[in-house]
Amino acid sequence: MMKTIPDAPTRLRIVPISKLAAAPKWQLETMRALREPLLLWFTHGQGRINLGGSTRGFHPHNAIFIPAGTLYGLQAMTRVQGSAIYFGTRHGLELPDQPLHLRLRDAVQHAEVSHLVDCVQREIDSPRAKSEKAAYLQLGLLAIWLERHRSERADDSARTTPVLNANERLTARYATLLEREFGSSLNVTDYATALGVTPTHLTRACRASCGRTALALMQERRLYEARRLLQDTRIPVQDIARNLGFSTPGYFSRAFTQHIGQPPSSYRKASTAGPNTSRTLS
Repeated sequence: MMKTIPDAPTRLRIVPISKLAAAPKWQLETMRALREPLLLWFTHGQGRINLGGSTRGFHPHNAIFIPAGTLYGLQAMTRVQGSAIYFGTRHGLELPDQPLHLRLRDAVQHAEVSHLVDCVQREIDSPRAKSEKAAYLQLGLLAIWLERHRSERADDSARTTPVLNANERLTARYATLLEREFGSSLNVTDYATALGVTPTHLTRACRASCGRTALALMQERRLYEARRLLQDTRIPVQDIARNLGFSTPGYFSRAFTQHIGQPPSSYRKASTAGPNTSRTLS
């Protein structure tokens, strides 16, 4: 019997952003927080990202650092390319504790970050001894690059760190709590009480900062996990329901069908065989 929800991969890895963008919209646009840091390096295309409750556009040669536990959702408006660097949960590095959005206009800076990413990737792919250790050492250089650009305020035309208003700060706190507890049976009132506000206040803040209610964010996070588990594991549906805080398998099935358009069992059967993109989105 499953006691806990299996985590998505948390090892160091680099995924082409084009592969992420080819994933179903629900994987990209669901507002959620990762349990590991993520650096997005865009070399082509544009779109929008809601980062910690603040929505902004991204373009080529943008580097976006997302600390673990930071709520985010991504929308690609054109074909996007670049690299997504997942740091893993045991990187042991000093990293910024706030989101960063760097817009790099200098060709030398473009070449520098691309070179650092290539060096990490080369070690990840290498069959040589100590390649994993070498990859983390290269990742350390990338972490230093981030810290230098944060300290130097590399982009003078825009804030490198989103400045959140009161609604966005509350939504970010809610997202952090939700990421830790989404598998429980807590409801919006429980979360609001834990945050020291009323349910109405919490819902108003979420709607103002990211266009979704507190309940919608909670439902989306649970259903995201349900889809991931249905696609990536053979865990029985009734166990998935219980471990995602649904009172009964029947209630889970009705909620899943209402939002997704088909029952959990049918969704699992329809999932494509073999490796699928959802595994790379943590």
